[in-house]
Amino acid sequence: MAVTLTINGQSIPAIPGLSLFDQAESLGIDVPTSCRKQGKCKECMVEVVEGKDLLSPMTEPERHLKGNFRLSCQTTVAGASGHVRCHTMRRGQMRIERHALGLPLSNRSIRLDPAVTRNGDRILIDGIEVDRCSGPIHGIAMDLGTTTVVLRLLDLENGELIADTSFENPQRFGGAEVMSRIAYDTEHPGRLLLRTLAGYLSHAIEKFPVDPKSIYEMVIVGNSTMRDLFFRQSVYTIGQTPYRSITEIEMAEGKRTSTSLAQTGLRSLLPIHPKARVYGAPIISGHVGADAAACMLAIDLAHEDRLVAIMDIGTNTELIVGNKHRILAASCPAGPAFEGGATACGMPALEGAIEDVTIQDDGDFRLRVIGDTKPEGICGSGLIDTLSELLRTGRMNSMGRFEDDERRVTLWRGPQPDEDIFLLESDVNELAQAKGANVAGLHVVFSTYGIDFSDLDIFYLAGGFGRHLRVEASKRIGLIPDIDSAKIVQAGNTAIEGATIALLSRTKREELEQLVRKVQHCRLETHPHFFDYFVEGCQFKPVEAIPCAR
Repeated sequence: MAVTLTINGQSIPAIPGLSLFDQAESLGIDVPTSCRKQGKCKECMVEVVEGKDLLSPMTEPERHLKGNFRLSCQTTVAGASGHVRCHTMRRGQMRIERHALGLPLSNRSIRLDPAVTRNGDRILIDGIEVDRCSGPIHGIAMDLGTTTVVLRLLDLENGELIADTSFENPQRFGGAEVMSRIAYDTEHPGRLLLRTLAGYLSHAIEKFPVDPKSIYEMVIVGNSTMRDLFFRQSVYTIGQTPYRSITEIEMAEGKRTSTSLAQTGLRSLLPIHPKARVYGAPIISGHVGADAAACMLAIDLAHEDRLVAIMDIGTNTELIVGNKHRILAASCPAGPAFEGGATACGMPALEGAIEDVTIQDDGDFRLRVIGDTKPEGICGSGLIDTLSELLRTGRMNSMGRFEDDERRVTLWRGPQPDEDIFLLESDVNELAQAKGANVAGLHVVFSTYGIDFSDLDIFYLAGGFGRHLRVEASKRIGLIPDIDSAKIVQAGNTAIEGATIALLSRTKREELEQLVRKVQHCRLETHPHFFDYFVEGCQFKPVEAIPCAR
C-alpha cells in the first residue's frame, strides 16, 4: 500500500523522493518561500500531525526546528505505506474581525491627524522629509498576536481601509506560548523567530493592492514578548521574575522616556519604504503589552466615567479594570488551549473548524463549521460550546470528568477513523487549567480594586475569540463572570482597532503614551490567594462574586 499524503486537507498518493514542497505545489497549495526551495529562508514550514516516522531524516537547514515541524523543501516521504498528514503555516486566511464595539471601521469617528503628511510632492514624517512622491500615502496597523497576525492597510490621507489580511503566526515553531518563545530566542542565535515572521509579513504586504514603497508608517501592537522580538530586543528579562521588558528596565533607569519603540522599514526587513517609521506602541508592564494598551485606546478609557472591564482571552489573556480615575491590569498565562493549541483536535478559526456545538435531545451533536465544509478540528468557540453542552446535559461533571468512565467524546465521525473529531478528558484538563488562570486573574484584580463583578457597568469581551463566544455557554463553564448578560459587550478586535486609531491620529497616540503610565500592574503570582483562586477556577461552574473590602 502506498503512502497517502494529505496537505492542508487535500490528499494525493505520495511520490517518493519528491519534496513535500513540490507535492504541495502540485495540489495548488501556496507554500511561502523567499529562497526558491534552498532551505535558507526558513519559511516553508509544515506541521506534521500524523506519519512523522514516514518522512526523511532532518537535514542541516532544519536544525532550528523541534517537535513536529519540518521544512517542506527539505522533506520527502521515505516510508513504504501509511498516511502523512501535515499543514502549512498559511492554511488559508484567518477569520478577520472588521467590527469593533459593534461598529465597522468605516463608521468609527477618528479625527485624521496622521504623523505622515504631504506638502506638495514632499512626504513628511513628523515634519521631516523622507521622500518625494506624488502618489498616495499608506500606513499599516498590525496586531502581532502569539497565535494570529492581523494587518490593516489604510490610506493616510482619508483614513479609508483599503485591505486587510491575517495569518497564523509562523513563530509557533519556537513554541505555542510566550515563555517557550522567550527560551527559544535566548537559546538560538540568528533571530530566527524574527526572520521567519518578517518573511511571512513581506509576502502579506506584497499581496496588498498598493506599491509597498507607498507605505510610510506601521503601528504595531502585541504582547510584550511579541513586540520586543519584532524590534530585536532581548526578551530574556520578560521570562524571568519580575518579568519586565528591557524597555521597562531602561525607563526605570532614566535611559528612556517611554516604553514605545521605533525603527525604519529597512531595519524591519519589510518591503515598505526603507525610511518608513515602524512604531511599536507602549506596553503597560510585564506581560501586559501594547495590545492591552491599544484596547484601552479603542474603548476610550481615558475619558470613561463608568466602571468597565476589558478581557481579551487568548494565549496570554489581558485583563483591565477601571475608568479614567483608576486602572488596574494583569496578564493571565492561559496557554494556547483556547486558541486551538494543546488539544488533540484543536485548530485556529480557519475554514473547517467547528465553531458552534449543540447537543440535541437525542444526544447527537449539531455542529456549525466555518466555511460550511467538512470538519477538520475544533476552534476555541467550539471548545467552549462543547464543554458547556457536556456540562448542561450531564455528560461531564464540574470537575471535568466524563460520565461512565469515558475518556473520549466524539463530535464527528470521518470517512476514516483517523479523521474523527473528538474531545479527550486530557483536553478538558488543559482547558480547565487555561480557564483557571483567567479566573484567578479576575479574582485578583477585582479584589485588589475592592469591587465585586456586579459593580461593573460594562464587561468588554475583546478579541476575535471573545466576539464569537456564546455568552451563556461561557458563563455556564465559568470562563467569564456570572453577571447580567446586558452588561457584556462582545467588542471584537479592539487591539487592531486601537492600533488603527494610533496610526491615524498623533493626538490619540500621545494620549495612549500618557494613559499607560496611569495603569497599576497586578502581579498575579504574588497575590496570597492566587493558588486558591486558580484551583477554584479550574472547576466548570459559574464564577460568582467574591467578598471584598470596600
